Formats: sequence, structure tokens, C-alpha cells
Amino acid sequence: MTIPSFAGFGLGLRKPHYLEFIEQRVAVDFVEVISENFMVDGGRPKRILHQVRENYPVALHGVSMSVGSADGVDTAYLARLRALVDEIEPLFVSDHLCWTQFGGFNSHDLLPLPYTDEALDVVCANVSTAQDALGRQMLIENPSSYIAFDNDTMSEWAFLDALCARTGCGLLLDVNNVFVSATNHGFDPIAYLDGVPHDRVRQVHLAGHSQGEAMLIDTHDQPVPPSVWDLYAHVLPHLGPVATMIERDDAIPPLHELLSELGHARAIGQSAQRLAA
Repeated sequence: MTIPSFAGFGLGLRKPHYLEFIEQRVAVDFVEVISENFMVDGGRPKRILHQVRENYPVALHGVSMSVGSADGVDTAYLARLRALVDEIEPLFVSDHLCWTQFGGFNSHDLLPLPYTDEALDVVCANVSTAQDALGRQMLIENPSSYIAFDNDTMSEWAFLDALCARTGCGLLLDVNNVFVSATNHGFDPIAYLDGVPHDRVRQVHLAGHSQGEAMLIDTHDQPVPPSVWDLYAHVLPHLGPVATMIERDDAIPPLHELLSELGHARAIGQSAQRLAA
């Protein structure tokens, strides 16, 4: 299944806002949910997801596929995800450029990869396996990172470009992650945004971060800061139709505050359309 082009603005569907999405029409074009929260049979979360799906397109965003695992992706996990995909018929299915598990142990952390030809072979094989199992092309998200490897032979954006070319996958471009990683490692975020394959970007994440003791941390507990808005405004005119979403996973504010942020994203989107015309 070819990745659709979808130009819209959405929010992450989180528990504090479930009832509002069910009881009223919220001014979003789509919602995104964490796949693993709904990869179960029955229960209230699944019923809520079905109710929301009646009114909004849904994107499935995973955190446990572990496409960087040297021992391959978990086939049982892929089977459960395929069942959810067939049930929900999502707009997109995405996960992260990282590894989370090895030998049956799941760290529940998005762990970094070296950007080498050997790692690229592993990730390409795993993404291809996942896409075959799911019957569709995926989106892979660029991670936030806190360490770099001495044996890297390419930049992260070059790695992503090669991954897309070899597997046909698309990109979920997390602009906040670009800013966090660029600040932590001292590279130019504009060079990153200019270097990713723009024609493969189908979705954009916007979020906030926090200052840790020695580096920035991708906490998703703050509003989108000006630095991230500026990067979004820079890259958006270079992209085709793209779905933009605001992530908030902690210190979740009232829904109207997130919708106000989303309104700012829409305004930047309108400016980008004028620039691209």
C-alpha cells in the first residue's frame, strides 16, 4: 500500500481528552495514538479508539518495533500490529529509528544506533520485513539523541535518505527531535532539514523539550518553543502535502491550549503555501 499524501493538522489522542473527542467535534483533521496502547483485544481503550475513528482519521505511532535490533523484529509483535491495522485502517503506521530490545528483553527506551553501512543493512532488512508483514509502507521517525558513536560513517539525515531509497518507506520528521539532537551534538539543524529527502516526508511532529543537567531532553511536557516553530517554518515550504501533529505526553494541558498551538501551526502552513505558490 502506497503511503497517502495528507495535508492536515492533528493532535496526539491522550487519555485526559478522550471524552471531548467522543462527545464533541474537535477542530482537528486527524489524531495519532500510540499503537501499543491499543494492541489488545477488547477493553475500554479499544472501544474509545473505534468511537474516535468514526469521526477522525487515525495514525498509529509505535514505540516498540525496534527496527534497529540486530536479531530482527518480533514477528508476534508484527502480527498484533497487523491485526490493529486491519481493524482501524489507519492513515499512517510509524515507528522510530532506534532499537528497544534484544534477546527478548525490552528496555522500553528508544536507544540510538551507529550510522554505519552495517547498521543500515540491519535497519533496511527489518523495515522491509515489517512492511511485508503489515502490507503497507511505514513512516520512520528521526529520534532525539544524547550520545553519538565514534564509528559513524554518515550523518543521520544521510542514513534516513538511504533507508527510504532502499525500502520505499516514508519519513515522520520530528522537528523538535532535530533541534534537540542538533543542540546536544553541535550540528546545524538547518543542514539536517535541508538534507532529508523532502519527497519522502508524510508527517511532521512538533513538541517541546526541557533543559537537563547537561543537554536538552525530549520530554514532550512543554509547549512548542520558538526555536522549533522557526525550524518548522523553514522546512515546510520544501515539503509536499504533509500531516502536522503536536505531541504532548506529560503535563498535558486543557484541550483548548493544544488547539491554540495547532492554530499557530496552521498559520505557518498557510504562509508556506504562499511561499511555495
